[in-house]
Amino acid sequence: MRSLWWRRISWSRTHLPGDSSGCQLNRRARRTSWATPFSGTLVVVSNSYAQPILRTADLSEGFRTVERLLGIADLGDLEVDFDVRISSTRSLSAVLAVLPDAEWWAEGGRGGSSERMDDPSAFLPIRLRGWAGAPGTVKPFLQAVGDSPATVRWDFNAWPEAPEVDLGVGGTRGAFVTLCVHARDLDLEEPAADYTVFVHVTQVEAERAPWLAAQVGLRVIGDSVMAPY
Repeated sequence: MRSLWWRRISWSRTHLPGDSSGCQLNRRARRTSWATPFSGTLVVVSNSYAQPILRTADLSEGFRTVERLLGIADLGDLEVDFDVRISSTRSLSAVLAVLPDAEWWAEGGRGGSSERMDDPSAFLPIRLRGWAGAPGTVKPFLQAVGDSPATVRWDFNAWPEAPEVDLGVGGTRGAFVTLCVHARDLDLEEPAADYTVFVHVTQVEAERAPWLAAQVGLRVIGDSVMAPY
């Protein structure tokens, strides 16, 4: 499945995320799909599910919606992830100035990647991702991408309880907000001139998405889809 990433994690013995007995997953691994044996059973943690709640031609309106959503969340361990499809050397230079340690890979199966220490300008167009950035990096990143399709994803501890839909606190596997720019979808495959805000929840707590939208005076405006990471 293209949009589900697996992480191979080496263990000295069986562990669960956050196991205090010796081996803890770092935050990036806990954000990403993984599988590990537990008592002889394969335990699988899937990606979050995202649902759009706002589409607007006004970037400032998108930011205001993100801020309202973050205002009701538990922002412990807040960090930001970035994803962009880059086609020009100008955008590439600008984005790398903001995210110098970002991962990248060539699209279309052409083989170039940051892992191989290749020159990204020789492999355009590329896909580039930056992990665990500071919130203050968001606006410089969006200025750098220009009109390239991109997403910014805020990653935090938890959503609040949603008693109206019988849900408790929503944990880290489904506690994200994404702002999508110059594209309508999280895979950055559908170009657009506008901006879309998505709320992420776990698949088993799908009722939380419309509840979250209602907390900021909005409603869901599209289907729930599995996030690409």
